[in-house]
Amino acid sequence: MRLIVGYQATPSGADGIALGATLARSVQASLDICLVLPQERPIPSKAPVEAGYDDILIDQATEWLAEALTLVPEDVEARTHLLFDESFAQGLLDAVLEFDAYMIVVGAAGDGLLGRHSIGTVTSDLLHVAHVPLALAPRGYRHSPPKRIREITCAIGNRPGAAELVEAAANLSATAELPLRLLSLVSADKQSAQGPAGLAKAQDLLRAVQAELPAGSEVQLTVAEGSGIEKAASSLDWHDGDVLMVGSSRLAQPHRLFLGSVAAKMLRVVPVPMIVVPREAGDE
Repeated sequence: MRLIVGYQATPSGADGIALGATLARSVQASLDICLVLPQERPIPSKAPVEAGYDDILIDQATEWLAEALTLVPEDVEARTHLLFDESFAQGLLDAVLEFDAYMIVVGAAGDGLLGRHSIGTVTSDLLHVAHVPLALAPRGYRHSPPKRIREITCAIGNRPGAAELVEAAANLSATAELPLRLLSLVSADKQSAQGPAGLAKAQDLLRAVQAELPAGSEVQLTVAEGSGIEKAASSLDWHDGDVLMVGSSRLAQPHRLFLGSVAAKMLRVVPVPMIVVPREAGDE
């Protein structure tokens, strides 16, 4: 299995490599660290002095990639690739196809809170167009990355159509031999008009999802409630090595990502990596 790490020579890039290494150890994968530069431009005839600019940029990018390799632990196999595309996100997607990669890994934008997620331009683009799972590292993940994943939490919405997400979470859990926690969040604001029906519905949904998993799967069912989605997510116990998996919005095109409102709210408060899974064709 191969994982693409979208790298820039920034703390965010180091966060992405740290998460990539944790995931790689957990699923016995290798890393393809990719840095994308704008496509080479024709040199304007009126400005021949610019002829060496691209060479300088390529030399610098090559140095950055060499530095990136020094961030990878010795027990993780990694390769570096210098790619050219007008879009950083598209360059990574092309690399996914070329290397038959399972997932893209990126770090948070540099202006977020330490230990929290912040969506930058590249991540935002990937969340709209990626056709493979996208793993997001919280800011500062590089400082104390766990050696391996400890547990996978799969957040199930209250609507049908989570088959692709559950399958991806179950497969990752089985591959890495990790426990799986199925999670449903209940907002007390919405529940107030429903009485206990909101909690009962969430519990029934989780039991129905569990029933579809392979026999013998190690699964924990958790319903968390709060005055809102953020409060419900914050009420959970999160540990080093935990990973949260969420599905794409129903508005996403088939086999594409699109972060829904609930996942976006969780992204703001959850202190662990998040993996967003593309929507399957036919999901409603």
